Amino acid sequence: MSVAPSRSTLTELASAYRVSTQFWGYDGKQRDIADDVLIKVLGAMGVDASTEQSASAAFVESQLHEWRRVLPPSVVHRQNSEKQVHVHVPAGTRVEVDVILEESGEVWPLSQVEDWTGDRKVDGVQVGQASFVLSGDIPLGWHTLKATMEDGSTAQCPFAMTPDKLDEHKSETNRSWGVAAQLYSVRSSKSWGIGDFSDLADLTAVFGLEGADFFQINPVHAAEPVGHMSPSPYLPVSRRFVNPIYIRPEAIQETAYLTGPQRSLIDWGGEEMRASSLRNEYIDRDAVWETKRQALETIFGVPRTFAREAAYNKYKSEEGQGLEDFALWCALCEKYPKGFPENLRTSDSVYVARERRELTDRIEFWSWLQWVADEQLQRAQESALAAGMNIGICADLAVGVHPLGADVWSNPSAFAQNVTVGAPADMYNQQGQDWSQPPWRPDYLAESGYTPLRDMIRTVLRHAGMLRIDHIAGFFRLWWIPNGHLASEGTYVNYDHEAMIGIMLLEAHRAGAVLVGEDLGTVEPWVRDFLAARGIYGTSVFWFEKEGDGTPLRPENYRREVLASVNTHDLPPAAGYIAGEHVDLRERLGLLEQDVAEVRVEAREELEHTLDRLREYGLVGENPTEREIVESLYAYIAQTPSTFLAVSLVDAVGERRTQNQPGTDQEYPNWRVPLADGTEEVVLVGDIPSHSRVRSLLETFRRALGDDNRLR
Repeated sequence: MSVAPSRSTLTELASAYRVSTQFWGYDGKQRDIADDVLIKVLGAMGVDASTEQSASAAFVESQLHEWRRVLPPSVVHRQNSEKQVHVHVPAGTRVEVDVILEESGEVWPLSQVEDWTGDRKVDGVQVGQASFVLSGDIPLGWHTLKATMEDGSTAQCPFAMTPDKLDEHKSETNRSWGVAAQLYSVRSSKSWGIGDFSDLADLTAVFGLEGADFFQINPVHAAEPVGHMSPSPYLPVSRRFVNPIYIRPEAIQETAYLTGPQRSLIDWGGEEMRASSLRNEYIDRDAVWETKRQALETIFGVPRTFAREAAYNKYKSEEGQGLEDFALWCALCEKYPKGFPENLRTSDSVYVARERRELTDRIEFWSWLQWVADEQLQRAQESALAAGMNIGICADLAVGVHPLGADVWSNPSAFAQNVTVGAPADMYNQQGQDWSQPPWRPDYLAESGYTPLRDMIRTVLRHAGMLRIDHIAGFFRLWWIPNGHLASEGTYVNYDHEAMIGIMLLEAHRAGAVLVGEDLGTVEPWVRDFLAARGIYGTSVFWFEKEGDGTPLRPENYRREVLASVNTHDLPPAAGYIAGEHVDLRERLGLLEQDVAEVRVEAREELEHTLDRLREYGLVGENPTEREIVESLYAYIAQTPSTFLAVSLVDAVGERRTQNQPGTDQEYPNWRVPLADGTEEVVLVGDIPSHSRVRSLLETFRRALGDDNRLR
């Protein structure tokens, strides 16, 4: 008869796999994780902890795992420090370890140091441990660690040498400002109903000439290729690839070679979509993509010149199997719009191989879309730099992916099964949060040499000078929720943050990019300290930054190493917040847990505290207008020591509506609100340079920065 594992056995096993058995709640109380949750989370890692016998055996195996292999699955090290690498060989065997540098192939022999660890018997063989030192002066890069035994046999593993700290951002004043916007919402008269990469190129040019150093956008990760497209940019099907809905068809070079009838079809098809950009209507991604995809199909059929074909083939070669698998997944979605048959649920099926052969043309189409999107994103970054921006595009990295998306399908082993990611209960979400996204398995990341992370970061940074990382605390630990459990009934699984952060730093260093971690909410202080020490900037939002007495944080008390802003996409624009629309909206949607009268009193008190602080710094008078308050908020953050400052485009034009209301799905048009001013008149890209509110806010902001013209 099987016996359930004892608490002590479970605790020991969970510790071996870096699964938390306790955590501190938002109320300051320590909570124990239930045994059944621990068993299911361990099971999601492939560890059987269902009985005392299996859990005990799993723990023994966890202690022998590294002894069964000569080298670790992968090694990540940082400059300016030393690190020991443990090598396991039959007892008494001489071994040498070298670093083989990428590209040059130069060999760096490692020095062996004394290691008095006792031998262990593993599968009937006495195994010894030898230790070698990785110095801190090895060149940065993706290298190979190679062990050579006395009999000539070898073993090797990936080795990443990463920066100790990213170089600080350099500008004439060591401070930079930029503009933040939801790209899909900012349209022009030439947009097909949604903001696109050509609009982005224009926006970067507009604000680059105004002195901005960066333009921050929402994630542009890939979404569903057919059927309903999820409006949320934070629930992508792939974080590595791009959503082709952002392509401007007319900006594709082959469009010039369409026949007259073909061009007319595209013009007629896009006419209604372009007309919708002029109306203040919620963005309909499904209609936009259906129309745009038909146009793209036509353009795809135009023969490419030799040079263009060579450029396309080069892109495919660089993106490799990952691109082909993504394109195949898109083609399968197209063929099976109601869901994949059971025999196609994983990419390594023999049936998938047959589909790959039969869908060659469609794979080519979906690959081509990625190339075109990449080209247009590149042009947007070039436009930013040409306009004088120091950084250019600030991309955004979502925290996870759709459970039925391309990333999970093409590489299911990388993701834990039967669990989702979320957050434990907090003051605002007392049932916790379930984000419906599968987490990466820590063991797979190490075994793969962190390839999924490396490829993702490298691709996202290819045409960006800055990257905002949503919920960066997830690189340290994630809240895993077993299927069938409430969001509050999960536990933290800890990741190798030294390795994951190091790899991000290496790719950012190679791209010459700045990293900004979204560290809002409950983040352990040591995490912020670690990120700052590695050169990753944090995030500060005016409405969330408070003194000990609950009043707005004084500007001189803001952190220096942050991107500071007045608001975020989960709050109404400043004009709406000042008017109390965040309370009105939540009341209408039934999201308030307190009495609405109490919430209104709290909101008024917060506004009064804000006005008092603004008056304290001489930024507003006794009876300021809404516009004066909004502009003074930006003058306020301009007085902080923060390295980066972001002006929200919705604040600049006087918009009141929020883009996203947490806790809702269909109840509110999340991620579908087009840019408009306070009178709900649509604001197009072409309106922005001469828009009176934009000009007034920028003048106030730059004056507070100490330069009426440009801040560099």
